[in-house]
Amino acid sequence: MFPHLRTILPDLKQHFEHAYICPPSSTQMQTDIIKWLKADDFFTVFPLDVDLRIGEHFAYLYQRAADAAHSDQPIHLCYLDRMSFALEGDYRESFLADIDTLAASDLPLIFHRSQLAWETHPQNYRDIEGIVTTAGRYLFGRDLDYAWCHLVVRAGQLRTIIPQVKHPSISMVAEMIYYLQDNIQTRDVDWLAWEDPFIFGRDASELKRERENSLDETQRRLAYAVPMIEFLMNRSKNGRTT
Repeated sequence: MFPHLRTILPDLKQHFEHAYICPPSSTQMQTDIIKWLKADDFFTVFPLDVDLRIGEHFAYLYQRAADAAHSDQPIHLCYLDRMSFALEGDYRESFLADIDTLAASDLPLIFHRSQLAWETHPQNYRDIEGIVTTAGRYLFGRDLDYAWCHLVVRAGQLRTIIPQVKHPSISMVAEMIYYLQDNIQTRDVDWLAWEDPFIFGRDASELKRERENSLDETQRRLAYAVPMIEFLMNRSKNGRTT
């Protein structure tokens, strides 16, 4: 992903004030990359000396970023592959327009995958994450993407919720939405179309069929969706905590 980061960096610098990054411990061995990141004051690098599970890794980064920024600073929590796909392809202008037009009153906000964006994803991917959204609707009365790809939240809000997030896997992203969902807003965007064909240099239709017929893909999606649903169920039983 670092070549993609180099490619999109001019856009990032023009449309964002700063970037917080936490490379996995294995990246520390790639001294040229780390040196490049640390030499550019656009980045704040939070190095890791040990491997963490993905949810723990994210929580560490989010907490450090929230602590470093002033309380009203909007922080975009997002994935480099998704941003690269948006900025290097046909969605660049719409992505930047959505970023540039955000107002303080819009936050916290989930950029939701639009119907068009979801149609590009494999059906098993779409259906399984849709189950989590459906569960949330029945339990709490809102249609929210608990497995979000791009969340914008003030640093102060992030600082408040992260200590409450406990799941060590990627399922922790659903916990974050639970603690924000009373006030959160959403915006449907096409630029969250499926990024994997672009990232892996594959034909989109071929890769989509391959994933839809893959038991491994289905199990991989269920592995984080099931804990998300369990968390939401437990919270609904025990009463809301916000």
